Amino acid sequence: MMLFNRRNVLETAFIAGVTAGFAKPLRAQSGTIRVGAVLPFSGGLELFGEQAKLGIDLAVAEINDAGGVLGQQLEVTYEDNQTDPKRSVELTQKLVRGDDVLAIIGPITSNARDAMTPQIERLGRPLLYATNYEGGACGPNIFCFNTVPNQELQRLIPYLMANKGTKFYMFGADYVWPQKMFGFAQRQIADLGGSVVGQEFTPWGVKEFTPVIRRIADSGADVMLFALPGADGITFIRQAEDLRLLQQLTVGFLGFSEAYLGAFGEGKAQDMYVAVPLVASSDNPAVQDFVARVRTSAGGGATVSHYVLTHYNAIRALAQGLEKSGEVSPEAAASGMAGLKIESPTGPVSIGEGDHHVTLSMFLARTEGDGLVTVEDIGEIAPEAGCA
Repeated sequence: MMLFNRRNVLETAFIAGVTAGFAKPLRAQSGTIRVGAVLPFSGGLELFGEQAKLGIDLAVAEINDAGGVLGQQLEVTYEDNQTDPKRSVELTQKLVRGDDVLAIIGPITSNARDAMTPQIERLGRPLLYATNYEGGACGPNIFCFNTVPNQELQRLIPYLMANKGTKFYMFGADYVWPQKMFGFAQRQIADLGGSVVGQEFTPWGVKEFTPVIRRIADSGADVMLFALPGADGITFIRQAEDLRLLQQLTVGFLGFSEAYLGAFGEGKAQDMYVAVPLVASSDNPAVQDFVARVRTSAGGGATVSHYVLTHYNAIRALAQGLEKSGEVSPEAAASGMAGLKIESPTGPVSIGEGDHHVTLSMFLARTEGDGLVTVEDIGEIAPEAGCA
């Protein structure tokens, strides 16, 4: 009964707020508010860039259809960073100095974000970062709209240990996000009395994973904690399926997106466990409505993952932050978003006043068929942002 009441409150608040939040501008102006998007549409992580674009496009269309922001229309300029940090820096300069964008949304990888951050602060433009990451990206103009380690792992690790086994093997890409995620998980596993029987990191671009798959199989692990995003992760899981590793252990898939399942192949990668801020198959009417709107906007049966939601939320937060401040400027956007609470299809999203990270609802889920099914509605989890 409590879950039923909570859902009805969230559904009513969200559906009413989609348009009402932008219906009463504080100060009418004319013109266009330009936002730059630095995202990967090539280079191996285009799956994430395409999901992000779905959410951004829907948010912009809905805000503009409701009258815009303080009388102005939003306009997004998309740039392909090709999954490359150096190009991300170049595009930041181009968007701010050449296109005069008010804010930038993106990128996907932590190394691209870290490369962009000095310029973001020097140029005084808010960065809306809506990818799950390792924490610690903090600054006056940095706003993070997806999960940090405690939000993704706080319930996932205990569930796997209680239901799938206590021996873990950790395998991921050789960069900061998997390293920090595994570090958090190791402490959690040790505190709960489990063990880590192996850990490996792989460079990008590996095509043959048979040796590592055999090492994992021989380790006696009950659970593989997996953090290899993009095309490389798809290659690994396909090969792991062929070598029957996934019949031997359970996968806890960090940074999972439903878009992966189509790439794995029909009937592949089943019964993997994740913790995410959106499950598209949810019976919550607000989520069903959101998914339907995304698919109507995109055309066809578009896959809708939490990356769609978090980028949608980021654009709505930017718009409502400007409305709250009553003027259109980078400074007004940053000050307006700090401490802001917005409604989303899954419930309230609260932006920290000081750390600019979000408290949001989380869901434990597993892969089934071509999507996810909810195992547990965890509720709201506040971020441990990792700000110094």
